[in-house]
Amino acid sequence: MAAPRARREEDWDNPKPIYTVWEITLRCDHSCSHCGSRADDARPDELNTSELIDVADQLIRIGTREVTLIGGEAYLRSDVYDVIRHLSQNGIYVSMQTGGLGITENRVKKLRSAGLRGLGVSIDGPEDVHDIQRDRIGSWKAGMKAIKRAVDAGLIVTSNTQVNQFTKNRLAETAAFLEEAGVRVWRTQITVPMGRAADRPDWLLQPFEVLEVMDELAELKIAVLKRAHANGTPLRRAFNITLGNNMGYYGPHEELLRSMPGVSSKAWYGCQAGQFTLGIESDGRIKGCPSLPTAPYIGGNIRDLSLQEIWDNTPELRFVRDRDESELWGHCKTCYYGKLCRGGCSFTSHCLMGKRGNNPMCYHRAAKLKAQGIRERVVRVEAAEGIPYDFGRFKIIEEPWTDSPE
Repeated sequence: MAAPRARREEDWDNPKPIYTVWEITLRCDHSCSHCGSRADDARPDELNTSELIDVADQLIRIGTREVTLIGGEAYLRSDVYDVIRHLSQNGIYVSMQTGGLGITENRVKKLRSAGLRGLGVSIDGPEDVHDIQRDRIGSWKAGMKAIKRAVDAGLIVTSNTQVNQFTKNRLAETAAFLEEAGVRVWRTQITVPMGRAADRPDWLLQPFEVLEVMDELAELKIAVLKRAHANGTPLRRAFNITLGNNMGYYGPHEELLRSMPGVSSKAWYGCQAGQFTLGIESDGRIKGCPSLPTAPYIGGNIRDLSLQEIWDNTPELRFVRDRDESELWGHCKTCYYGKLCRGGCSFTSHCLMGKRGNNPMCYHRAAKLKAQGIRERVVRVEAAEGIPYDFGRFKIIEEPWTDSPE
């Protein structure tokens, strides 16, 4: 599998948005109950076709190597094919992330013909729990059909799963049916209280549950690799179980779960927002990562400034490049890995704690506290506003560790 977003040695001296996630519309044919952007209707001032092509040209000039188109649902814009074609003809690897509801055979053919290389289909567990979270009966079946159609069309197919109270005990089941369906990469990420997910604090994974989740994912990946070895399958072709940026960090499974065997060896080296990644909202607002909440992290609008100006000069995009250990607080301030980790995923810690620098969703932290007979729990103390990419605030409660069921 190609790795277009892979960093090169020279990239460290010249940060650029190697990987861009581009929301081209907020219009969606789902209304998922955990959607961070609260996608539903299109924004009233979304970029028009000529503006999209201009942004594409700026991405090409600035050195982007991979673009993932998202929404809402990106395929609901009729000009999505023009954007894909323009990017791909200029050497950029183009993929799309989708819920899969409208991925018909004809649409897959048109996307593939335009130059789409990869399709990521979000599948949040088995059918019963997926459809609850997606707030739509039949959503799981549609997503699985989308996977089959994309595989048959020769696209590189991946799948993302949010880990929360619905899915944490269904991981093995989910891995099995995704592997059987021909998914190449399965990426798990913790549901973060942003957007509609902020309205459902009881759905969230608790920090101490990270240990059990990560341990199981490691067992599943080891089993996959053993099967591949026994069958003579090259490791780079095996079903790859990997982590989203808000899962980890620095436990015994760190390298196993971040690496693609036979292709790469990775560990967590801190948030890459505004260093190697970029997020674009459909009205032209720019931030360093697509997952970051809007209000604290918008560096400017592409209608007012060039992408290069926003990338080079705005503190909202430069925070990873310019920060030091002084922003760490709480347990993260005293952590052995603090200088390297910098508090893990910025969007996760900000949406939980109201600012970066202290992230309870951490394997190393939970394991260290468990050894002391302590576990952490997050409790909501402030609700979100009800607008796209918003968040509330939580507090951390320490309590005695117990292995008894919740």
